[in-house]
Amino acid sequence: MHIEELKEGESGCVDEESVSEVCRHEIVFFYAKRVVIGAGARLLFYPTLLYNVVRNKIHAEFRWWDEVDEFLLLGAVPFPGDVPHLKQLGVHGVVTLNEAYETLVPTSLYRAHGIDHLVIPTRDYLFAPSFGDICRAVDFIHKLASCGTRTYVHCKAGRGRSTTVVLCYLVRHRKMAPEAAYEYVRSRRPRVHLAASQWQAVQEFYQHGLKRAERTNLVADLVPRAPGALIAATQKFVAFDESSSMVVVTESDLDGYDGSHESGIVGNDIWTEWGLVYRVQFAGQAALTRISCLWIRCHARQKITPEKCGGKKSCSAEADQLGGMGVDIPVY
Repeated sequence: MHIEELKEGESGCVDEESVSEVCRHEIVFFYAKRVVIGAGARLLFYPTLLYNVVRNKIHAEFRWWDEVDEFLLLGAVPFPGDVPHLKQLGVHGVVTLNEAYETLVPTSLYRAHGIDHLVIPTRDYLFAPSFGDICRAVDFIHKLASCGTRTYVHCKAGRGRSTTVVLCYLVRHRKMAPEAAYEYVRSRRPRVHLAASQWQAVQEFYQHGLKRAERTNLVADLVPRAPGALIAATQKFVAFDESSSMVVVTESDLDGYDGSHESGIVGNDIWTEWGLVYRVQFAGQAALTRISCLWIRCHARQKITPEKCGGKKSCSAEADQLGGMGVDIPVY
């Protein structure tokens, strides 16, 4: 779609019909390209597969799969006879990025050998897995790696589609930049090669990870400050000793509490008033507690008397003990 800058005096209206027409042409071209490439991939699948098999038999360095790291293998489409061998290598998961006609091993055979199978159908040559599919594959690999087991990631030849997923895994969980991850994988499997759309998918995955890390760091920087501010605010209150039975407020305590605020220090006056309210509130609670205790003791003293206990000394002693306690509340 071509966009021209409007000159002075020209109308700013956009011809929606022309834009829609261009978009329709682009969509039609995309799907036509996809159909043509898909048809070509079907025609070339078995010839290219045969070429890879023959070269694997002739050249020792042309391996069917290669070890990327301790928990990850990257390679070509496996045959049914390769499944037991993969199991012996410690593979507990397989990520297949082939379409149905390219897949040579059914999921049931993998499961019969205790291997999980994740299928992400992706068209060959110029196409890459979607962002959501890449995330699924990366999480699948990481889950198995966390359990100490291996994953085999493959497409037809182990060059493009499967390499895209492996690079994204290294970017997220090995903290590599895309360029460094690509060079590392090439050192392990020299014939890997990415199409433009596949490399773009890796770059977008990397940028998305950077944005997510920035958001995480921002939250980590902000959250710890809230408790500190709360502690700093509560430290301005004066703790009240609940063991005291009275609070005396004299005239000197009320100095400076006029409504004029001539001093101009509004913040200090506010905190002082909060402190006073805090002390008076707890003073009232303490006074009510003491009065309740006094009432209970007096009530108990009336009930526990030597006459009601049959003249027993132990009861009298208990009554004296309860009655001997009191609370003095001076009034000024």
